[in-house]
Amino acid sequence: MLIDAESYQRILGDELRKLRRKRGWTRKELNQHLQSEISLQTLATYELGTRHCSVVRLVELCVAMDELPQDLLAKVHRRVFVDEPGRVRVDLRQVIKDEQEELLPLRRWANDRLKRSSDNGSAEVHLDLAALERMAELCGIPTVDLIGRLRRLNPS
Repeated sequence: MLIDAESYQRILGDELRKLRRKRGWTRKELNQHLQSEISLQTLATYELGTRHCSVVRLVELCVAMDELPQDLLAKVHRRVFVDEPGRVRVDLRQVIKDEQEELLPLRRWANDRLKRSSDNGSAEVHLDLAALERMAELCGIPTVDLIGRLRRLNPS
């Protein structure tokens, strides 16, 4: 399974921000609860997912906000990997918008699937490995490549 580091970092930042806001704290207030002082700019870049957070710093942030680090990482993991190993969340609207030539068969499938599901309005599907392998074959690209492309189309 491929890990999209950029997406993972962005989701981690989003979860940190949610946790801070759930406590009703500003970044300045969070900073006052930390063991070591860091700049508000650094906190902001962690929350935006534009700066990597060391494991020790992540634990420090979690302890300050009374959250177990493993619980926070579990939330991130669920968002990145959609709770089920071997399955990929796909937003059909994003697939249809994409213009990669190799994904033309996938765009046709997504368009048809979206038209058929217009009654319930669901544009999101979860594809298992067997479906992904068949789609990759239709597109003429390796399965791993298709999974990476789909994950980039569907940032969380």
